[in-house]
Amino acid sequence: MIICPACGCCAQDDLCLGCPCGARAVGPPLAKAEHELPSFGRAAIALAAGVAMFGAFVGLLIATFIDKKPGPIGFWTLATAGEIVAWRVKWMALPVAVLVIWASAQIARSIKRNPTRFIGLRAARIGLVASSVVTVMIATLIVITIPDRLRQRQYGIEAAMAARGYTLHRALLEYQDLHGTFPTDQDKYIEALRTLPDPDGSIAEALRFVAPNGYDASAQVAVAPAKAKPLLPRGGALRNVNTSANPEPPGVSFTSYRLRLPSEHRFLGSDEDFILVDGVIKKASEVSSSSSASSR
Repeated sequence: MIICPACGCCAQDDLCLGCPCGARAVGPPLAKAEHELPSFGRAAIALAAGVAMFGAFVGLLIATFIDKKPGPIGFWTLATAGEIVAWRVKWMALPVAVLVIWASAQIARSIKRNPTRFIGLRAARIGLVASSVVTVMIATLIVITIPDRLRQRQYGIEAAMAARGYTLHRALLEYQDLHGTFPTDQDKYIEALRTLPDPDGSIAEALRFVAPNGYDASAQVAVAPAKAKPLLPRGGALRNVNTSANPEPPGVSFTSYRLRLPSEHRFLGSDEDFILVDGVIKKASEVSSSSSASSR
């Protein structure tokens, strides 16, 4: 099969006899060259890809260093800027880096197998090493910062939970100021708190992260010993004689509360939850351990 240089069609017959397109041969085909120069194109592609990756990473590192200005140039400041760059380009750079490394390795292997047709094995290896170094640097900078980022994420979750807890504590204090007690109905405390003024919507937002059965209110009532001698108050003679002998006992006012704040997964009843006790936030595991110790 021969390709016609005039129309580009594939001809099975001898082109010296002519092509169906009407083209005629002007002479016999040229003989194959006695000496052919080896190609540098494959090595140039591998070298250009590796240098481009390394240059792009260094350029982003310099731009981030100038933008963030972490301090004087040093190892740790450059490492900090590199971590920022690595996390910014991780989803785009890592797939491209893997593709470039695989292509560069294939090119270097083909050049090594056919040294008479291709040259530039050293250049291809330089491109392969450059792309591999950039990939390893990005992966390393990502891996070493994962624990710190997980801690920061946990700090953010706990800070958001604490903000909601303090908002609920403020709402409960406002309710106590209005009604003289904390919400008495433990199954409808959410509806009771929603009746409070909430101009910025913070109370309503905080109530989205609590459960209807996570609230418990109590009252501390002082009880005198049964055999204690009754004390006569001073100034008893000045009392109003019209005071009833059997006054009606006042209603019980709830003065203490416990409110469970679910963890980030919103699974109530786990040790990862937080307990808001009279404005103090504690881990559920700490509260349970302290209560068990006091009971022992």
